[in-house]
Amino acid sequence: MITSRSGRVLNYIVSQYIIGAVPVPSQDVADKASLGVSPATIRNEMAQLEKDGYLIRPHTSAGCIPSDKGYRYYVESIEKVTLPREEQYLISHTFHQVEKEVEAWVSLTATLLARLTQNIAVVSLPKSTDCKLKHMEIMAVQDSRALAVVVLDGAVVKQKLITFDEPVTQDALSAVSNKLNGVYAGLTGRQISQNKAELSPLEKKATEYLVEIMHTEDSKEYQDPYLEGWHFMLNQPEFAHSDQMRNLMELVERRGLLKVIVPARLNQAGVHVIIGKENQYEAIQNCSVVVCRYGLPDEVSGTIAVVGPTRMPYTHTIPTVYYLSSVLSQLLGGLYGKNTQADPTKS
Repeated sequence: MITSRSGRVLNYIVSQYIIGAVPVPSQDVADKASLGVSPATIRNEMAQLEKDGYLIRPHTSAGCIPSDKGYRYYVESIEKVTLPREEQYLISHTFHQVEKEVEAWVSLTATLLARLTQNIAVVSLPKSTDCKLKHMEIMAVQDSRALAVVVLDGAVVKQKLITFDEPVTQDALSAVSNKLNGVYAGLTGRQISQNKAELSPLEKKATEYLVEIMHTEDSKEYQDPYLEGWHFMLNQPEFAHSDQMRNLMELVERRGLLKVIVPARLNQAGVHVIIGKENQYEAIQNCSVVVCRYGLPDEVSGTIAVVGPTRMPYTHTIPTVYYLSSVLSQLLGGLYGKNTQADPTKS
């Protein structure tokens, strides 16, 4: 059971270790933490925190560093903080310099997030949980080949060459397009595949391609996120010349980083912090992840995250992730005509 005093001791040690990356001795706590107690009392408090698993002593003669459990206590005790106004202004000004398109916004978010947090930033493009068909058009190319142009919600346009069993005229393809638009517009890929509408063989073939296109799009969030900040991570003492960074890089090369850092509870609102061995995957168990959803509930959403050492500055990283997720949500709201709050980029 952590008392008020031992909690203050622990939080001081965590904050100092985040800044300096060196073990914090009891004398330093006694001299600088302004706790009003003797050095012997501080030593006793630290010994109990070590016994309870909140602190680790790397060497018997050294000071202490936080364990994952110690970081968790520290994060849970952080009072709500907001991003400094000057950083909000920087973000606002920078967003006004880029084109008003989703990919530009997401790319900029990754760049700003890495720069502001000095760690790896990972941001996915927004997508519908299950994308919906707005319109499709099938155009003859040559003999039995055609080009399907599929427009999904969120102004996403996908194209795919399709092959029929026999030559098909443009008139026949236009008729198929009209039929499928009438039957499927507004439906998800899953709903289309379960639809029992009576279709001709040509319409069934086109439907198979349509469902394939939509299912591919539904699975894309984890495949190609925007990732920035490797050079910042390499400057962290925990990752210089270590296998830890190599494991992370291998995970990125396999395009698996975003998939493994997203917790199951992420559908809940707010910023989530996963510390050290709370992460399920061994490759990131020496890291902390600060992650949040952005977008419009039940319509379109993406993921924004910071990956860094457990010794990351949580009091700055958490509000930075939250603020940038709010900016992206508001920008998407404007794109969809659903702004309900003041735009953070106009602050």
